Amino acid sequence: MVMATSRDTEHALVGGVCAGIASRYEYPVPAVRAATVALSVATAGLGSLAYLALWKRLPAGKTVEADTTTEDDGVVELSEPIEVTDTPPVALSDIEESTTPLAPTTSEQLRAGGAATPMRAAAATSAPPSIESLYGPVSADLPLVREAIGEVARGVGFDFLERMLEQQLASTGKLMRPAIALLGGQLGSYNLDRIVPLAASVELLHTATLVHDDVIDEADQRRGNDTANSLFGNSASVMLGDYMFANSADLIARTDNIQVVQNFAATLMMIVRGELNQDVTVFEYSEDVQRYLDRIIGKTASLFATAAENGALVCDAPTDQVAAMREYGMKLGIAFQIIDDVLDFTGDPEVMGKPAVGSDLRGGTLTLPAILYMQAEPDDNPIKRAFDGQRRHANLDRAIADILAGPYITETIETAHRFGREARTALEPLPAGETRDTLAALVDYVLDRDS
Repeated sequence: MVMATSRDTEHALVGGVCAGIASRYEYPVPAVRAATVALSVATAGLGSLAYLALWKRLPAGKTVEADTTTEDDGVVELSEPIEVTDTPPVALSDIEESTTPLAPTTSEQLRAGGAATPMRAAAATSAPPSIESLYGPVSADLPLVREAIGEVARGVGFDFLERMLEQQLASTGKLMRPAIALLGGQLGSYNLDRIVPLAASVELLHTATLVHDDVIDEADQRRGNDTANSLFGNSASVMLGDYMFANSADLIARTDNIQVVQNFAATLMMIVRGELNQDVTVFEYSEDVQRYLDRIIGKTASLFATAAENGALVCDAPTDQVAAMREYGMKLGIAFQIIDDVLDFTGDPEVMGKPAVGSDLRGGTLTLPAILYMQAEPDDNPIKRAFDGQRRHANLDRAIADILAGPYITETIETAHRFGREARTALEPLPAGETRDTLAALVDYVLDRDS
């Protein structure tokens, strides 16, 4: 564990805390700006400067209403179990303790969740789906999102920074999170002037977190491409991630929607908490499924949720549909990360951009297949011995072989499919049509993907 680089995540967290406090209390904007600058200088980071751009874009003299959530409001709280209900919770910024664990904690309970379609093994034999088939009614607007992201790398007036940005933003992938935001916008008054900056900000926020992750993990490659830290060094890469955070906040401010701003700040804080949770528990032995879910909600699902919710919110969709999109995004994000953790064992390392099969476990991070294996084999468990420092390489090799030979991958896929079913259920308040059908089809894509 690299504690020095782990601390770099607080650069972005400073600004998130300031924005969260300012949005909950009626503090004057100039005072918030001054506090943000002071905290930024104190931590020697650029992340909080993101919120200077954000607050400067808010109308002069605008104040924020105090929190007035009702007793029916609920949200994911990482330190507490999460209740699974048929009714979607509301905005990410509203907090209420939950009492029922989100997921089963034994292999038997997982098996009771229902059969799932087996995952395709290794590389697919058919061509990957096109953007048009994946994102339907919003596919034609994704080039506008790419253009908005590309603008971040142009005209910065600093050649080295421009080269870093161009390198990092050249491979933005399938843009699933921005597409979900655009699809959420289809539920209301679809306004490109607001929804495109929002969608671009989601992708920039995601990319910035990956840059910091690679520094913390000391990773040389991601998805087969050289990481920023392998090309430019750790210090420059941390600043690159901070610069992206700042641009993401600048883009989100263009929505002129204070609830969207609040959700953005809350999500950034959840992501940092999730990443720190993973970093400080490396090689820490635990059979707690809920703890695993809390971590992936913070580091992955929270951004899916805010993309879906904010897309609907910024285009003035009906309240029940905004809440439905948040629930959909959260459950889809959980399923996405669970499948990602399966692919760490079953996918092609070259396609996945990872050094070896079971690389997460080899690096000390426990994911669901390993946890289920630990629960089933409590008395003779090579993972515990490895984490205790006993013949680590050999014991982890044996554990990975046992996981692949046993029922644990299938049980993990079943869990992902259960969250996929809950994501589809969350779509029921949405009107029938192409948007709803596309969102439902994305669930199938996430569950069936092999890379």
